[in-house]
Amino acid sequence: MTSAKFLGASALVLAFSVGAASARDQIRIVGSSTVYPFTTAVAEQLGKTGGVKTPVVESTGTGGGMKLFCEGVGIKFPDATNASRRMKVGEFEQCQKNGVSEIVELMVGYDGLTLAHSKKSQPIKLTRAQIFLALAKNVPDKDGKLVPNPYKTWNQIDPSLPNRAIEVLGPPPTSGTRDSLHELVLEPGAEQIPAMKALKASDRKAFDAAWKSIREDGAYVEAGENDNVIVQKLEANPNAFGVFGYSFLEENVAKIQGATIDGMVPDMETIASLKYGPSRELFVYVKKAHVGVVPGLDKFVTEYVSEKAAGEGGYLEKKGLVPVPKEKLAAARANATGLKPMTGEGLPK
Repeated sequence: MTSAKFLGASALVLAFSVGAASARDQIRIVGSSTVYPFTTAVAEQLGKTGGVKTPVVESTGTGGGMKLFCEGVGIKFPDATNASRRMKVGEFEQCQKNGVSEIVELMVGYDGLTLAHSKKSQPIKLTRAQIFLALAKNVPDKDGKLVPNPYKTWNQIDPSLPNRAIEVLGPPPTSGTRDSLHELVLEPGAEQIPAMKALKASDRKAFDAAWKSIREDGAYVEAGENDNVIVQKLEANPNAFGVFGYSFLEENVAKIQGATIDGMVPDMETIASLKYGPSRELFVYVKKAHVGVVPGLDKFVTEYVSEKAAGEGGYLEKKGLVPVPKEKLAAARANATGLKPMTGEGLPK
């Protein structure tokens, strides 16, 4: 694809197979399984009231969605992607390389990463340090030396925890939820452990390698991108835990419960205030070049950040999305109405 800075209006027309007549008549959105139910709700609302075909929304995982989104401009490529984390520098650069030069970023709400288990089992209180010790590939021994994870049951980590085998069902590496597990739980969990804190000071590379590596001996099970499958497995196995966003906990509150983490229960209030440690922002990214070519894309963007959708008491909150403060929603709305492209500054690596 032609380099972004040389891709002019005529090239964009060619990218859409010359003219709107041959362009898609339906918006296509990919990305995060966490954001999927919220975007689906917006798509359905748009189909009912927006005078356009209901957009097609696919759950591909954040990483998979970014890859598809950044492949190029034109009807072969998605118009938008959902993300349960912010776009990374490398992804932004790949987009630019492939001609996706103007990207509108919308921060649409908050979510909390939960460690949930069946309501048939007793409630549990965990620290992020204990979760790190349960899931990391290598953990410190009594002398502070990193060794292959020896823990088989929770009470081996702390005698106050139940005598249950460590079994955690979670997302694969392509998922934004997996990124959030590392960055919101495992890294701060490692920092809570004196030996790991000392390692961070003496050998940052070794410290980073430790919190970025999950054990591969069966204690952590990659359960795919479908969070509903994890819920079903938790129902069948009361001893197991599942990692997913708060909205799925909210949707399945009759079947599962969230662990208290560092003294905080995951709920709307603790997540919105960021008092619940594993809280995160959710995003939608849209190609400006597709606006005006794919019918209704501009309406989709403005609908998503409207007061009736993303505001307090809006229909997305009823779906489990934790609303952003009014000033942040206003900033997202300004981006939406002005279709303001992101600059790429301040993106995570």
